[in-house]
Amino acid sequence: MIPAEDGTAAISVLDVEAATSVDARDVVAELRTALADAVPDGVTAEVTGPAAIQADLASVFDGANFTLLAVTASVVAVLLIVTYRSPVLWIVPLAVVGVADQLATTTATHVLRATGVPWDDSTIGILSVLVFGAGTNYALLLISRYRDELRRTESRHEAMAVALSRASEAIVASAGTVVVGVLSLLLSVFPATRGLGLASAVGILVAMVAVLVVLPAALVVFGRWIFWPKVPRVGQDQLVDARSLWRRIGDAVARRPFAFAGGALVVLLLMASGITQIRSGLSLEDQFLETPQSITSAQRLGESFPAGAADPLVVVTRTDDQGAVDEIAEVIADVEGVSEATPLPPEVGIGQVQVVLDAEPGSAQSQEVVAQIRDAVGDTPDTHVTGGDASTQDGNDGALRDRLVVMPVILLAVLLALMGLLRSVVAPIILLSTVVVTFAASLGISWFIFTGILGFSAIDVTMPLLAFVFLVALGIDYNIFLITRTLEEAKVHGTRDGVLRALGATGGVITSAGILLAAVFAVLGVLPLVVLAQIGVVICIGVLLDTLVVRTVVVPAIVRVLGESFWWPRRVGPGATPRHAEERARVTT
Repeated sequence: MIPAEDGTAAISVLDVEAATSVDARDVVAELRTALADAVPDGVTAEVTGPAAIQADLASVFDGANFTLLAVTASVVAVLLIVTYRSPVLWIVPLAVVGVADQLATTTATHVLRATGVPWDDSTIGILSVLVFGAGTNYALLLISRYRDELRRTESRHEAMAVALSRASEAIVASAGTVVVGVLSLLLSVFPATRGLGLASAVGILVAMVAVLVVLPAALVVFGRWIFWPKVPRVGQDQLVDARSLWRRIGDAVARRPFAFAGGALVVLLLMASGITQIRSGLSLEDQFLETPQSITSAQRLGESFPAGAADPLVVVTRTDDQGAVDEIAEVIADVEGVSEATPLPPEVGIGQVQVVLDAEPGSAQSQEVVAQIRDAVGDTPDTHVTGGDASTQDGNDGALRDRLVVMPVILLAVLLALMGLLRSVVAPIILLSTVVVTFAASLGISWFIFTGILGFSAIDVTMPLLAFVFLVALGIDYNIFLITRTLEEAKVHGTRDGVLRALGATGGVITSAGILLAAVFAVLGVLPLVVLAQIGVVICIGVLLDTLVVRTVVVPAIVRVLGESFWWPRRVGPGATPRHAEERARVTT
C-alpha cells in the first residue's frame, strides 16, 4: 500500500489474471465486493486501472442484449403497423425476422468458435440490429410485390410465385452486396472487428433465407385477409401505374434533372464540410455515457498522485542484467512528462520498468509521452512499451491502417458485385459514388450533432470504419431495389420512363424500409457506450439521406440525363432483348 503525500488516499497495485474482458468483469466484481465488506467505516475502497476499465466496458452489456433486442423489436413492430396500417399483417414479418435473429445469433457464435475468430460483447447486439433491419427491409420489398401481384391475379399462390421471382433478384443482390462488404472487415487488425464482420455476414444470410423461404409460405397460408382492412383485389391499380406521391416527385425531377441532381449534390457536399473539423480519439472517461467506478476512482487518485498512477506504463526488455534495466529506467526518467520510472528485478529473462506519467491516461499529452518513450528505447534490442496508453496509441495506429486498407477493399468488392449484378460499368460506378457522398455528408453533419447537441468532444477512432461498412453495404440496397425495378421496366418502356415507373412502384416501400432501418440503428443509443451511439447516429442519418435524397432525386435525375447510356456497355430497352419472352411473361402473370 502506497500512501499519498497529502494523507487523503492510498494506492495498491494488484495483478489480475483475466484472458477476456468477461473474465476481468467477474474478477473485478468479486474484488469490489470483498473490499466493500472489508474496509472500515469512513474509508472508501474502489478498483480502477486497465482491468477495471475492461470490466466496466464488459458490464455495459450485462442484460443489454435483451434490452437492445426488446427495444429493436418494439421499434420494428410500431413502424410495421404504421407502414401496413393493419392490425394483423405486421405480426408475420416480425415473427419471421425474430426467429431469424435467434437463429443468426446461434449460428454466428458457432461459426466464430469453429473458425477461431474472436468476438466481444458488442458483436451480438450489433448483429441483432443488423438482422432486424436488413431482414425487415427484405420482407417489406417482398410483401409490397406480393400485394401488387394480388391485384393482378386471383390465385395467391401464383401471385406469390411471381412476386418471389421478381423480388428475389433484388433481395439476393442486396444481401450478397452486404455480405461482401462486411466480410471485408476480416482484413482488420482488430480481432473483435474481424469477428463482427464474420458474424454480420452469417446474420445477413440467415435473414435472407428466412425472408425468401419462410415468409412466402406464411403469407400464402393466411390468404388475402392478412392485409385487412386494405385487402388487395383483382382490378385495383398497381403501384407502377398509380399516380403516387413518388411518381409525382419523379415527374418533377424528370422536367429539370440537372437542377435537381445539382442542387441535391450541393446540399450533400455542404453537409460533408463538417468532416474538416472532426477530431478523433476519445479519452477513457469520454468512452462512457455514464461514468463508471473505474473512471471516477482514477480521477480521484489523480488528485493525490500523479495522473498516470492508476494506469502506469510497463517497459519490458529481454535481459537478466539488473544494470541494463536500471539504464533503461534512467533513459526513460529523462523523458519530459515522466513522473517516475521504477526498475524491477528481472524474472525469467525479462526485465521491467514501471513508468508513471504526469498526464491523465488516455489524453493527447499521454500519447505524446508514449511516443517519446518509444523513441528513447527504440535502439535497445527486444524492448517494448506496453500498458493502457501504449495500447491506446497502438489502437489509433491500427484504426488508421484499417481505414486506409479496408475502406478501399469494401468499395472495390461492392463495385465488382454491382457490376456482376447489372452487367454494367457506368451504373455501378454512379450508384457507389452516390453512397460514398452520402457517407461523407452523414459523417459531416453528425459531427455538428455530436459537439453541439450530444456534447461529445471527439469521435471514437473505430467509428468511421464501422459506420462506412454498414452504410455503404446497406445504403446501396435502396439503389439496388430501385435500379433492378428500373431494369425490369426499361425492357418495355425504355430507361428514362422506366426509372419513373420504378420510382412510383418502389417509392413507398423503400421509404418505409429506410425509415425503419434508420430507426433500428438509432436504437444502439440505448447502450451507454459513446462509440455505439456515434455509429447509430451516422448510419441513421446516412440511411435517411440515401432513402429520401439519393434514391428519390439524385439517381432518377442522373438516369434521366444518361438514358440508355446509364447501362453501358449493356444494352437495355425495347428491342435490346427478345420481346416475345417479356410479353409471354406478362401474359402468364
